[in-house]
Amino acid sequence: MHGPRLTPEILLRAYAEGLFPMAEKRDDPTLYWVSPDKRGILPLDEFHVPHRLARTVRSGRFTVTSDQAFADVMRACAAPAPGREESWINGEILRLYTALHVGGHAHSIECWHGEELVGGLYGVRLGGAFFGESMFSKQRDASKVALVHLVDTLRRGGFTLLDTQFITAHLAQFGAVEIPRAQYLGLLNQALNREAIWVRPG
Repeated sequence: MHGPRLTPEILLRAYAEGLFPMAEKRDDPTLYWVSPDKRGILPLDEFHVPHRLARTVRSGRFTVTSDQAFADVMRACAAPAPGREESWINGEILRLYTALHVGGHAHSIECWHGEELVGGLYGVRLGGAFFGESMFSKQRDASKVALVHLVDTLRRGGFTLLDTQFITAHLAQFGAVEIPRAQYLGLLNQALNREAIWVRPG
């Protein structure tokens, strides 16, 4: 992606049109726009929590917060991990989404074990839509617990669309599905016309 430097405002307009940016590698300074033919979403009213995970959530094993360590969550999502040595999150992505966070348009959910950040996720909100960007986990179930709290936060805040961009086996166990781009854009337009609020994890 060449030309004028991207701004948070341009980024939000792109999301409203169904686009999002990625980098080829973490050390590649350029970005490109993505609009998949099949879009991953996680229907909020069909979200499924496996029994074992529900017990972990109730156990209070992790302390869950929101927007307490946004940049740290992003850096953890971009860091090499087993099975994920490379990342599409580069320095430009870090700059843009940190600016969105400062402006109130991007949020993180963090899972802590004591004083250690062991899992979390981040994404962008626009109207009644939340665009999940990435998640990480340093302890078993930490990112899954963050996702459970995200869905609860979105439901309580009046959101109607949780965009996962792509679908993975990890997300499919919670009820994530793929839908055609045209159907996704219809759901997106409906969500953009709603008012929703970001509430703290309950």
